[in-house]
Amino acid sequence: MKIPDNNQVYPLAGYDRLVFIKNIVKSPNIIVGDYSYYDDHEDAMNFERNVLYHFDFIGDKLYIGKFCSIGSGVQFIMNGANHRMDGISAFPFNIFGGDWAKVAPTPEQLPFKGDTIIENDVWIGYKATIMPGVKIGNGAIIAAHSVVTKDVEPYSIVGGNPAKLIRKRFADEEIKRLLDLAWWDWDIEKITAALPLIVDGNIEKLFISNMI
Repeated sequence: MKIPDNNQVYPLAGYDRLVFIKNIVKSPNIIVGDYSYYDDHEDAMNFERNVLYHFDFIGDKLYIGKFCSIGSGVQFIMNGANHRMDGISAFPFNIFGGDWAKVAPTPEQLPFKGDTIIENDVWIGYKATIMPGVKIGNGAIIAAHSVVTKDVEPYSIVGGNPAKLIRKRFADEEIKRLLDLAWWDWDIEKITAALPLIVDGNIEKLFISNMI
């Protein structure tokens, strides 16, 4: 059984625009699962530059699950972009120092949306933007140029600014079965053997094959 090596940076021979993300990230606050890739028309190694306002002292994390497909120019806005909003002005006077530093906000005064979580088998299209604290469920698809400001349900297709539900990929009962099946957590040999069913749309056949 010949299986792609998930520890390679460039898994496609002769093509340097696609990388397995987990092999290039250096920040301990970016956690990426196996086989999730980033494809960039100019420099695939720039993935971390697209994770914006991600400051260690804030402590928020970006989680990306397994088998995610992330298109060129996708950006993740993290909690460091937030300004205090309960005052008369939202201007960050304190960052410029001097006497202005005395109005530095406490961590409790800054909006904090929590970690950003991209679950498994998620496809994020060209130049989409993911806002802080968003959770994108398993099997979801994010249309190109979308701005995702709220959580996305599993196996949903969303698009627009702000992103809204276009449709669900499967019926609710089928989605539940797929989430219970969680094929992305199988051994890679089992996944490889089941690929004809995984890329097909017949959930019943995939479910039966897992029971055998």
